[in-house]
Amino acid sequence: MPPPRDQDLLVRTARLYYQENQSQQEIAEALSVSRSNVSRMLTAARERGIVEIRINDPSGRELDLERELSEVFGLRDCRVADAHGSEHPLPKVGDLGGRWLQENLRSGQRIGVSWGRSLQAVVQHVPDSGGLDVEVVPLVGGLSSVDSEITGEELVRDLAGRLGGRFQRLHAPAVLTSRAGRDVLLAEPSIASALESAREVSVALVGIGSFGTGSSAAIVETLNLGTDERAEFEAAKPAGDLCARYFDGNGSAIIGPAEDRVLAISLADLRQIPMVVGIAAGPEKTRGVLGALRSSAVDVLICDSSLARALLADRDRLGG
Repeated sequence: MPPPRDQDLLVRTARLYYQENQSQQEIAEALSVSRSNVSRMLTAARERGIVEIRINDPSGRELDLERELSEVFGLRDCRVADAHGSEHPLPKVGDLGGRWLQENLRSGQRIGVSWGRSLQAVVQHVPDSGGLDVEVVPLVGGLSSVDSEITGEELVRDLAGRLGGRFQRLHAPAVLTSRAGRDVLLAEPSIASALESAREVSVALVGIGSFGTGSSAAIVETLNLGTDERAEFEAAKPAGDLCARYFDGNGSAIIGPAEDRVLAISLADLRQIPMVVGIAAGPEKTRGVLGALRSSAVDVLICDSSLARALLADRDRLGG
């Protein structure tokens, strides 16, 4: 092994190996040293910063964050998009989500879809190539207070078309102004049948809402809660929602008027689905995603690196 002062030999060895692609045996013969000595010099060159190895993943994934999130939260799979600076992470998250679907969906499956911009980004990244005999169904009714292109009905139709499969419709709003109104709709055979199909999906794609932001905020306003009802709801410390079903920071369902006026599958239903894929982007979703992960309803998480780091930083934060 050369002494610390012999940097020139380390640089020469590194150039021969990394830039000229010579084998360790060829370098040993050229320098009149043993092959094992060449290996030690290459190690020393890395340790002293003469050689820096940088791996650029063309898939745009943060593999270390994926492994850590999977271990910490007991996920079956995780995809984390490498998003930096001021760039919006949603397109990259959508791309990873679209690729996950291509890798994991199989003919014969029934796929459930909720709503939201994160799911829209995923669907838009699924190639319009067809070839899969699948059925796509909505997990939740429609919401007039969000853009039509991100509603479940539109995303269900679009995804089915891209995959080459069939789709069902759920002709009902997601949110009613009373429990009685919701119960009337649930008694309709077509609606009851659509929700039963939703409970029997093999894979569910769900956007994860965070209380007070985006469509999650729109749902609360649409509920039209009275003063006392709103106070009761907020006293339960909602963290986020899945399919318009709210949960607290520990992942427990929030019962009451906000639960009784929603037409969608429940959190308990989601837990029975074999594979639930949660999609979210941005650190502002941290509280909602933490609650969703603690609910045991999410098996796969697809997110961006800023959200992933925030989740790991706040993993020990108490629910609520």
